[in-house]
Amino acid sequence: MTTTLREAGAPGPAAVSVPLLRSAVRHSGPRCTALALVSVTATGATLALPLALGRALDLLLAGDPGAARWVLWSTGLVLAVAALDAVETVLAGTTSARSTAWLRHRLVGHVLAVGPRAVGRFGPGDLVARLVGNAAQAGTAPATAAALLAALTGPLGAVVALGLIDPLLMVVFLAGAPLLALVLRALARGSSDCVARYQQAQGRIAGGLAEAVAGHRTIAAAGTADRTVARVLGPLPELSREGHRMWRVQGRAAARAAALAPLLQLSVVATAGVLLTRHRLSVGELLAASRYAVLAAGVGVLVGHVSGLVRARAGADRLAEVLAEPPTAYGERTLPPAERGLPVGCLELRSVTVRRGGRAVLDGVDLVVPGGSTLAVVGRSGAGKSLLAAVAGRLADPDEGEVRLDGVPLPELDRRELRRAVAHAFERPALLGDSVTDTIAFGVPRPSPARVREAARAAHADGFVRRLPEGYATPCADAPLSGGEAQRLGLARAFARDGRLLVLDDALSSLDTVTEHRITETLLAPATGGSRLIIAHRVTTAARADAVAWLDGGKVRAVGPHAELWRTAAYRDLFGEGAGADASEDGEDRAVPPGRDGPRATGSGTPPHGGG
Repeated sequence: MTTTLREAGAPGPAAVSVPLLRSAVRHSGPRCTALALVSVTATGATLALPLALGRALDLLLAGDPGAARWVLWSTGLVLAVAALDAVETVLAGTTSARSTAWLRHRLVGHVLAVGPRAVGRFGPGDLVARLVGNAAQAGTAPATAAALLAALTGPLGAVVALGLIDPLLMVVFLAGAPLLALVLRALARGSSDCVARYQQAQGRIAGGLAEAVAGHRTIAAAGTADRTVARVLGPLPELSREGHRMWRVQGRAAARAAALAPLLQLSVVATAGVLLTRHRLSVGELLAASRYAVLAAGVGVLVGHVSGLVRARAGADRLAEVLAEPPTAYGERTLPPAERGLPVGCLELRSVTVRRGGRAVLDGVDLVVPGGSTLAVVGRSGAGKSLLAAVAGRLADPDEGEVRLDGVPLPELDRRELRRAVAHAFERPALLGDSVTDTIAFGVPRPSPARVREAARAAHADGFVRRLPEGYATPCADAPLSGGEAQRLGLARAFARDGRLLVLDDALSSLDTVTEHRITETLLAPATGGSRLIIAHRVTTAARADAVAWLDGGKVRAVGPHAELWRTAAYRDLFGEGAGADASEDGEDRAVPPGRDGPRATGSGTPPHGGG
């Protein structure tokens, strides 16, 4: 029985986002440290410049020959600030890029470790939005934190410099400093919520766009492009509203800072002027004090960095929601060795229940598929056929019950052992790999060319592959493949694995009748070894299987040979009117091979003759 996230005690997103940003900073440690040092050094040079200029001015007014040296010092500081700013820009860009790459690598690895459950919860479009946009925003956190350190050093250093020139100047400035702190606090608090909602709306738009791109042919055929655009862009008003709110918050903070900073600067300059008239300051010190007042009141820079940190934190929160999903846990057991002459691949489903959206899609399913046999699973749409196929190969875990392969519970198997033992083929296979050979051999350790071609011949794909421009070396992206040809490549990939259990999730649906017949004969050949679980929609496929499991409303209604089930009217209705004279004839002549036990239901369903 699987456990939920809360039951497992997994950390929530809020508990993950801050440590995630800290980990990103640590990952970029050397660069982040170098960036902080460069930024602080540049700030130090900026703080030293007013002092050097003021000293040079005083010496020039006094006609002192030493003024030339201070002019050179001032020139050197200006050049140093320019050079350090350039280095800071490069380091900030590379640090953000490396942090973003690290976050994306971690997120992709975690999504793959979680498995299909991650796509089922968040959706492919939203996951892509988090991976691309939110990771880039969170990746700026190390560079922004280093820049914020320098941005804080500047005003603090300027306040100290004012105190060194005259303590009264520092007192005058600090009298208005709490107002600046309130501006920054209001900015941070006001931005967090609207930035988070803005990013959530972006994710919903990305999810809708991904669905529309995947279904572009259906949309074009139905002539619903306008409605689809309206649906995809449905969250746009919310996006606009939160975006305007975010800019209003930042704009108000910037306006308050712009109104407050000049007042503080004027107060310091006016006080410095009074001190000048009283001969407590020189002209050069007045110049330096005016510059330090500007640096001390530099809230505009702080506003920008605080806003950047708020966006980075919001992006990290969305990454943390994904990372809070617990990865699929695997055990360390291996399957028992195959004994010579005995079939392998015995699949057992014991009281399996799977819920989706509060509804039991599979409800207490008990099913046994003996090793070496073929079971076809049939049922109306929504009966739970594809979910049963996913549970059989542990692409999904049951909420209740247990699935065993050759006597070993699937969660206790080592991940590599499980994936070697179970092969899947799907209705719409993803043709991954740089070439057709790579596609067929995807996931097969050290495949030989002979093995790849043997699998292609078993899937009756060798003929059309050889006719491709570069044969087996043709990139799949450049290969003009029909739906049936793509399915055959997916079947070839499953055949190449040579596992104990082969699960075909409607993987024959796009094949013509002749090709389907030939592939089915290959599947049923004794040399194929393990067991087969076939999600079937065609009567001919069900007729050739050793037995058929009839799913109805998430339960096993009956298990038996096709010929026996065919006598039930409700079973015949699954395949539509006229499905079958041919099917009944094929089914009547087919029997379970001698010495082989057919698949059966245990403690569930009704006898094959029950109900119709």
